Amino acid sequence: MTDHNQVQAAGQGAATAARSRDERALLPRVDVLEDEAGLTLLADLPGVPRDKLDIKVEGDRLQIEGEVVALAPADLKPLYAEVRLPRYRRAFSLSRELDGSRIEANLKDGVLTLRVPKHAHAQPRRIQVNVT
Repeated sequence: MTDHNQVQAAGQGAATAARSRDERALLPRVDVLEDEAGLTLLADLPGVPRDKLDIKVEGDRLQIEGEVVALAPADLKPLYAEVRLPRYRRAFSLSRELDGSRIEANLKDGVLTLRVPKHAHAQPRRIQVNVT
């Protein structure tokens, strides 16, 4: 699995720069754990509710995107904000041994857990030896 981090090109025109400013996103921290049956990804997405989370698989590309929702009372106006980009985005390339059609996702306490199983042919299997 490969991480796709996109780098902005310098010297963009005004319209392109404005569009890319709207498309900029935070890169969430992700832990990737592997076992015999597949991979588990743990992505930190604080402030992203389930209805603002989008997980896509297109070909061999897994993309995670989420919009941060600030939980501030309506009558208060923020004077300072640590998070200025209201969106997270991260993409990975899935190897051929992983089954992107059977990904399971769970979001709890700002942590997204994705389970990406391996295809049956890629999982180790025990061969029984018969004694004759």
